[in-house]
Amino acid sequence: MQIESHVLDKVNEWLTPTFDEHTQAAIREMMASNPKELEESFYKNLEFGTGGMRGVMGVGTNRINKYTLGKNTQGLSDYLIKSFPGEALKVAIAYDCRHNSDTLAKVVADVFSANGIHVYLFSEMRPTPELSFALKHLNCHAGIVLTASHNPPEYNGYKVYWQDGGQLVPPQDGEIIQVIEALNYADIRFEANDNLIEYIDTAIDEAFVASTLANASFNTPKEAREGLKIVYTSLHGTSIKAIPYVLTAAGYTDLNIVKEQAEPNGDFPTVKSPNPEEPEALTMALALANEIGADIVVGTDPDSDRLGVAVRNTNNELVLLNGNQTMVIMTAYLLEQWKRAGKINGKQFIGSTIVSTPMMLELAAAYDVECKVGLTGFKWIAKFIKDFPELQFIGGGEESFGFMVGDAVRDKDAVGATLLVCEIAAQAKASGSSLYQELLNLYVDHGFYKEHLISLTKKGISGLQEIYQMMVDLRENPVAEINGQRVVCIEDYQTSKGRDIMNGSEFDITIPKSNVLIYYLEDGSKICARPSGTEPKIKFYFSVNAPVLSLDEIDLVEAELDQKIKNIIAAMQLH
Repeated sequence: MQIESHVLDKVNEWLTPTFDEHTQAAIREMMASNPKELEESFYKNLEFGTGGMRGVMGVGTNRINKYTLGKNTQGLSDYLIKSFPGEALKVAIAYDCRHNSDTLAKVVADVFSANGIHVYLFSEMRPTPELSFALKHLNCHAGIVLTASHNPPEYNGYKVYWQDGGQLVPPQDGEIIQVIEALNYADIRFEANDNLIEYIDTAIDEAFVASTLANASFNTPKEAREGLKIVYTSLHGTSIKAIPYVLTAAGYTDLNIVKEQAEPNGDFPTVKSPNPEEPEALTMALALANEIGADIVVGTDPDSDRLGVAVRNTNNELVLLNGNQTMVIMTAYLLEQWKRAGKINGKQFIGSTIVSTPMMLELAAAYDVECKVGLTGFKWIAKFIKDFPELQFIGGGEESFGFMVGDAVRDKDAVGATLLVCEIAAQAKASGSSLYQELLNLYVDHGFYKEHLISLTKKGISGLQEIYQMMVDLRENPVAEINGQRVVCIEDYQTSKGRDIMNGSEFDITIPKSNVLIYYLEDGSKICARPSGTEPKIKFYFSVNAPVLSLDEIDLVEAELDQKIKNIIAAMQLH
């Protein structure tokens, strides 16, 4: 096959003495036997997306390896030195269970230390939210987590956190990228100063557990906690380092761990995908729960920032909740707790994202707090906390199974969220209700909101082009009607413009630019199209709603909403 000249230029650079012999040998092997893989490895540079940088591990500019991460770290070091002149710089580094995470974390630590920056490096894998906590706890200037979240085993990644404990946001992200891109690989300082690398573990763990207990427990009676039967799985990931300790410390004595998935393992051998968004990932946990009659199932992804929850419905059957449902349950509970404590005075807010359920806006209005809505990714919710210090953050989430309780952690936190959802379930059970019943009550009070996600995977160069063309078609040929309902408004976050179709007026969108398109229909339905920032996918989010006058109507209304979603998907010919 013909390889383009700009790709060959990169390949030839990586065959110079700047790169080690092992790397050069791997490149020569690809040149001889797999030119397509060579092109995939070098045709672009890995970029920062909504969750940092993620990619397949291997050699090349489009892969995760010591050189791409070393270049990032060198650029970040240069930026930190420029941004905080004269300060004794400190960074914290954590990593997950993935292959090479520990060695890549050490490479990153080496580069920081070679640049005179003090490094706090976790001695073993730890949950991502603990890194966000540790960064603030230790007064660091920045932090790094080596993780690819729930991506397949061949992936790894690099997430950058700033002083506030949140992920990088504008303008820092763009400025740092410019510094990185201006570097040559020969500029990377790999020679570690071991005197500047300090290993951390137990003391930070204890502080993190204490903080979680303070933020996510709500005076649940001892008998109620002991009466909740929990099944928990870490899906071979890092939450095993924190969640059992947090739940035990809180007083939950009936905790049943899925043993086959408790051992951290980057191959994730018992699941197709270690993603609690996928029902299959919780198969073993659900089986154990049915075997022992558990009340609730919780499963977390490899770096412990997302959680999947299953609870018993009104027929005593275990059902999986989606991310919007768990977010609504937890947010409503927090709002009610704040209200009862007399802490709501108009200076509080909750957080959500443009692709998450509009029901969050209904909850905010009912409790007289603001709901700040940002782009996909918890870094935007963390940015709200930083940008509005005069407001108190109660909690918030996004549809992709992430939630954050308070502001001690500035990223989605499955550790705190697991404790919170168990608190709600324990209190509900003790009062003769259930977590599922509490969700149904919310639908009666605020309207039944039903969401659905279709995620289309398009791999490689051709897949990237196909996703690009799909978004172009949606913009250049906007849909006027879907499922018999007129489109009344279109929001284009790439142009920062919205259009009211009914009166022809345009309005500005103040949220930062992003490749997202949202259609609103006259019946209140909402359809969002968005290419993923971390995976080779394009995602379509659907939200429909209807009023519910009583619990007796729930099944009928849900069936109607399910059918409406199916009709919309068919009308848009999404397969």
